[in-house]
Amino acid sequence: MDYPIKQSFDEILLQLTRASLSAQPISPRKVLFWGERTGEISSYVAGWLAGRGIDVIVLDGANRFDPYTASSFARKALISPERLLKGIRIARAFTCYQMAILIGERLSSLLKQEEGIAQPENRWIILLGPVTPFMDEDVPEREVRPLFERSLKRIEEMALRGVPFLLFQSNGFSDSKRVYLTRRLFQFSNAVWRIDLDEQGANVVPEKILKNFFCRPELGSGSTTGIHPLF
Repeated sequence: MDYPIKQSFDEILLQLTRASLSAQPISPRKVLFWGERTGEISSYVAGWLAGRGIDVIVLDGANRFDPYTASSFARKALISPERLLKGIRIARAFTCYQMAILIGERLSSLLKQEEGIAQPENRWIILLGPVTPFMDEDVPEREVRPLFERSLKRIEEMALRGVPFLLFQSNGFSDSKRVYLTRRLFQFSNAVWRIDLDEQGANVVPEKILKNFFCRPELGSGSTTGIHPLF
């Protein structure tokens, strides 16, 4: 296997951002990280991207985004926390209806307004808990699936225009009757990494990597990439 075994999360993000700038026909437009501490890790990733001058839009459906964690990256970037946070826009959704509107209407409208101002690859979207609002059992099943599929369709349309998406989903719904939504998200994503924790920090296990995703041979399921502690 040619893929490096030991990497930091920063190095994985570097690969993703570099691949998004390449002319390869397969690029990381829809990347899913799922597992533990997704709120903290997605907050760190937002700070990492903003610290490199990338505009970040966070749609938070899990109410777990932490601006303080994001701003902690300012020390590494040698910029003020205030300046870094100005590069991150946050919108929260507490219901599946709100999430569908954020993705299907407001995000699409915002990106269209900004076309010509910034290159698509310089605007990254972080979806934190994209499945979480749809797990509400008070919402009828007949409404959940169409709303979710409509949201995925909108994401696909934006991704095809060159906008990269990083999806972060916790693994707390394995017993839910709607676990099929998580499976659908796995199927939809171009690449999937599982985040595990141990005494030494976080580990990432690649579960789905498209061939030539990073201009490398396909990475088989079950291979572990070490992550240095982030916090």
